Amino acid sequence: MRLAAAPPGDWLPRWHQMVCSLVRVHTPQGERQLLDWLTQPEESVVVAFVNAHAMNSAATSAHFFEALMSADVVLRDGIGMAMLMRLLNQRPGLNLNGTDLIPKIMARYAGSPIALFGTQEPWLSRAKRAALGRFAKGSTCVTAHGFHDTATYVRLAALHRPRLIVLGMGMPRQEEVAVVLRAALGYPCVIVCGGAIIDFLGDKTPRAPRWMRQTGLEWLYRLSREPRRLFERYVLGNPIFIGRSLRLAAHSMRQLNKPRETMA
Repeated sequence: MRLAAAPPGDWLPRWHQMVCSLVRVHTPQGERQLLDWLTQPEESVVVAFVNAHAMNSAATSAHFFEALMSADVVLRDGIGMAMLMRLLNQRPGLNLNGTDLIPKIMARYAGSPIALFGTQEPWLSRAKRAALGRFAKGSTCVTAHGFHDTATYVRLAALHRPRLIVLGMGMPRQEEVAVVLRAALGYPCVIVCGGAIIDFLGDKTPRAPRWMRQTGLEWLYRLSREPRRLFERYVLGNPIFIGRSLRLAAHSMRQLNKPRETMA
């Protein structure tokens, strides 16, 4: 998605709404409670993640913004979002990025049917073996590459009725597919917008060293591995995100300090 300039002010209310919609988890116990809730949905539930790239994409695309905000659970992902929350004098909570959280969700669905929709072969088959061998032991798994039309994913899900569907198609495609799946499926399931998780599971894209993940530098590792593909997202996108974050913080401060009208 191109990071074209948005009309002045158009992105501010979108960013404000996205920040307000974030589900923030502050303790390991809170994370376990979230996982417990996601293990027993009463209807189709969409889980999405918001990082700096998602914020930039929402600033330039109203369609993506609407698809993302229709998710039932929106979680903070990455050091950029933690910086933004602190600028707004809010506690960022735990970094619940999809690459670490989704395997934990898979483990909760061990023995239940799951689905992986995304990436392509041979990484998709490798991801399936990894998911069933390491996390969702005893499960069955239906797969499909990430370049089908949306109706294909709906048909596969309706036929196999997976209780967990992981989408690894990238933004904004996976968010758009998730909205359609939730509306079309008439049984309880969890639909997760997983970004690069299937590529990670399939060893197409290696994870950064643990010290880089713990210090919020995984984006730098990914940029070093795929400089051409990720140049726009990180080299151009990060400064844009920082600038918008500062503007949102300044706007919020002005609104906070704005004199209130009083009745005579």
